[in-house]
Amino acid sequence: MTYCVGVKLESGLIFASDSRTHAGVDDYAKFCKMTVLDKAGERVIVLLSSGSLAGTQTVVSLLRRRGETEPKNVWNAESMFDVATLVSDAMRDVGRRDTPFLAESGLKFNASFIVGGQIGKEPMRLFRIYAEGNFIEAGTDTAFFQTGETKYGKPILDRVIAPDATLDDASKCVLVSFDSTMRSNLSVGMPIDMLCYERDSLKVRLRKRFDKGDAYFNALSDQWGTGTRQVFRQLPVLEW
Repeated sequence: MTYCVGVKLESGLIFASDSRTHAGVDDYAKFCKMTVLDKAGERVIVLLSSGSLAGTQTVVSLLRRRGETEPKNVWNAESMFDVATLVSDAMRDVGRRDTPFLAESGLKFNASFIVGGQIGKEPMRLFRIYAEGNFIEAGTDTAFFQTGETKYGKPILDRVIAPDATLDDASKCVLVSFDSTMRSNLSVGMPIDMLCYERDSLKVRLRKRFDKGDAYFNALSDQWGTGTRQVFRQLPVLEW
């Protein structure tokens, strides 16, 4: 299992992913699920992956290879819609190749992505690409996408994330959603990779990895827990 979040605000984009992957209750490992493809001043593209690690790594590797060999690729795509289509095509190609062999073991091809960024003067865009290769785009009514273990972190995102939220507030909200998810599901775990992209900057300036014991994350978690309990005690008493 994994947990990834992509947020689209008026002021920028936020991407965050955990790093835990496992093949059983006693076989855990760490892999970065965030891929950044950028050329300063020209384009910033971020991919967050969930699902089978073998499947998602193959898709990312195929995108990189096609960037060196194919006439249409992520490095010369004219829009983020074109990028989403290229990711979708790569997913379907890998799926067609691997599905018959996975089926022999009773498995299915399972890879999905959150893809976002900005190319040139085009506005920022954010997409959720499903395992089948179809995708949807974030808009005014849908300011964020999640993949993986979504249910524990969604309530806080629903209450705080809005298009006019600041990058600082939205970043804190995303981290709290990770804290809530990790408390409820051991298959999601640190390190957490986070990237904040500032609108029209066309470069990556704000990127951080939160590992176990990170002072800021621990303080955020402690204060959120304390504040939640304080607010709970202040709620009106139920009259029976």
